[in-house]
Amino acid sequence: MFSFNKFFNEYYGWWKNIDKFLLFLIFLLFLLGLFFSLVSTSIIASDKLNTNTYYFFIKHLIFIFLGLSILITFSFLDQNKLLNSSKILFIISFIMLTLVPFIGVEVKGSMRWLDLPLVPKFQPIEFVKPFFIIMIASILSLNNYKNIYIKYFLSLLIIVPIILFLISQPDIGQSLLIVLTWFSLVFVSGINLFFFFSLFSLIFLILTYLMVFIPKFEYIQIRLLSFFDPSSGNKSQSEKASEAISNGGFFGKGIGEGQLNSRIPEAHTDFIISVIAEEFGIVIVIAIMLIFLIFAYKVLQKIYIEQDNKIKLILVGSISLILLQTFIHIGVNIRILPTTGMTLPFLSYGGSSIIGNAMIAGLILNLTKKIPLNQDNL
Repeated sequence: MFSFNKFFNEYYGWWKNIDKFLLFLIFLLFLLGLFFSLVSTSIIASDKLNTNTYYFFIKHLIFIFLGLSILITFSFLDQNKLLNSSKILFIISFIMLTLVPFIGVEVKGSMRWLDLPLVPKFQPIEFVKPFFIIMIASILSLNNYKNIYIKYFLSLLIIVPIILFLISQPDIGQSLLIVLTWFSLVFVSGINLFFFFSLFSLIFLILTYLMVFIPKFEYIQIRLLSFFDPSSGNKSQSEKASEAISNGGFFGKGIGEGQLNSRIPEAHTDFIISVIAEEFGIVIVIAIMLIFLIFAYKVLQKIYIEQDNKIKLILVGSISLILLQTFIHIGVNIRILPTTGMTLPFLSYGGSSIIGNAMIAGLILNLTKKIPLNQDNL
């Protein structure tokens, strides 16, 4: 039976223990993403799709509402229950990833989405990422093996199948993100540096072999060639994006005055930072980057004082993934990295990305609470 007093006490405990500054930064990033979605997608909806001007904005608003609901749920749950249930959630999300090659939906040459009855089209990898971090952190924090390298081998048994399914889609951007996040967890876990760099070199050689000798990945060679030698073909999307940033200057061209949305398909997802720079200027981009850096600094403060190695590794993996994804997105937009198709966390349009980021943010909020709810004396 519902008890208002019990609900109030639990809510009060959650509010008292949650890191309110981190919560504020996350809400701020989501709200900024919603605002930029409004100003960057209205032209696409009205001119290109001939539909309601606020079509994308309304969808973005719904996804943010769902994302924030999941975020609050993740941050509210008992810590042990959340971490224990993550094993089942990882298996479920991984099974969905394995279904992509068989019943996935192909969009622009890549099969990365599932279109199941009663739910919107989504990318399973976005739901795999938060639980992948928990699984790897749980394995690397184990101390009951005589040979410490066994746990690194076990972590490979988790990451290799994920990478294989990703490169089969193909999705090199997400593959790179998963590998780099795994490397950050392995590095922080206290691995021998010689073994670490040997492992890094081995994976680099394997990826190089795939790109050079496997015909399916020939498109990567074409992108790299276009990146290093723009005169070799058509102007790349990242080159158009970097031009948009330059055209925006310090203070931008003004709302609705940008041209990138008409030059690049779906610029509001993989090139949102260039859309923002063109219309609002580099000043706003710098402000957004500062928000991400402050967010990372606050999480790193929590990591520094955390005593539980498993929780510390989960926080390291979570913030590493967010920062790496942000770096890759910006790197592509300013043309220091080849085009990978990577969204900007919290700001880019896309339901799967928003919900996946909300899960990771909710996980961070849960693990950075002052006192776990089940220990709170109210």
